[in-house]
Amino acid sequence: MIDTVKGVSFPGPSSIQAVAVLSHPNSEQVYGHVDFVQEKDGAVTVSGEVKNISAAQKHGFHIHEFGDTMNGCTSVDNNEHAGPPDELRHVGDLVIKLTDPTSIIGRSIVVHEKEDDVGRDGTPNSKKTGNAGSRVACGEIGLKTI
Repeated sequence: MIDTVKGVSFPGPSSIQAVAVLSHPNSEQVYGHVDFVQEKDGAVTVSGEVKNISAAQKHGFHIHEFGDTMNGCTSVDNNEHAGPPDELRHVGDLVIKLTDPTSIIGRSIVVHEKEDDVGRDGTPNSKKTGNAGSRVACGEIGLKTI
């Protein structure tokens, strides 16, 4: 069996791994990494570590459409922010794959200062960012060599 990630072929039964190294282009305070592992059955495990961020509160994180993180962790996404049961949502609203047309490879991940309300507040900012506050770190998701 051959899996493909945006045109790149991967042979056999092994897992596919990706990583995003997190930083902020305008600050060195918050940094870390997020690892993604997709098993042959399609299940994706997300793990990682973020340094110098408050452990006393929850933090939203989103996968954005574009991988360009050169402009202060800002990237553009045309869909509304929502959760997995919602039909209209970002690809990265935690229904993710490393293979198939909706792969997160080449996209960016953004960590926010506050908890994400999953677009349920009813305000315009809730549908845009989940009212999660400023972007404190980001990174492009790339394939990880095993």
